Order: sequence, then C-alpha cells, then structure tokens
Amino acid sequence: MIAVVTVLCAFPLGFFVRSRLAANTAYAIAYLWAFVFQTLYLTLDSLGDSSNPAFEAGEFPWSYGVVTLATFGVGFGLVDLGHRLAARRARRVDVAA
Repeated sequence: MIAVVTVLCAFPLGFFVRSRLAANTAYAIAYLWAFVFQTLYLTLDSLGDSSNPAFEAGEFPWSYGVVTLATFGVGFGLVDLGHRLAARRARRVDVAA
C-alpha cells in the first residue's frame, strides 16, 4: 500500500505543486497515513490465526522497517524529480516565449 501511494502521489505532487515544502508535506501526510494503515493491517494479521503471518511472534521486523524507510526516501526523491522537471519545463516555455 505504501508503494502504491508513493508511485501515485510523489511525482505528481512534485510536478504540479509549486512549493517544494507543500509537495513534500502532502506526500509525507499521504505516506504516513498509508504506513499506519498498512502496519495495523499486518500487525492484526500476525495476531490472528493466519497460516502465513506477516510478522513472527517474538521477532522485531527489521526488514519491514528498512523497506518502508527506503520507500519513504524514494518518494521524496520522486517529489524532487517532479519539481525539477516542472522547473525545467517552465524555463523552456519562458525561453520559447
């Protein structure tokens, strides 16, 4: 779910929102909502009677934390990429005019 939010929100926010701070904040809010929802879903699955739980009891899920942190960082990179491409496009339009 966090990967979907990152792919669908990060680049468009960077491209269409003029303020970098506003784009990063909007992405962080969307990502953190999805992160909490996904973590709750996976934790409840692990506590139930699932045959294949997301987390094993007694183990701290370091791999889950590393992957979600990396996804968060990639999202900020996509926001920055969208912002740079929008700025380049705006400069190109100004030069042509």
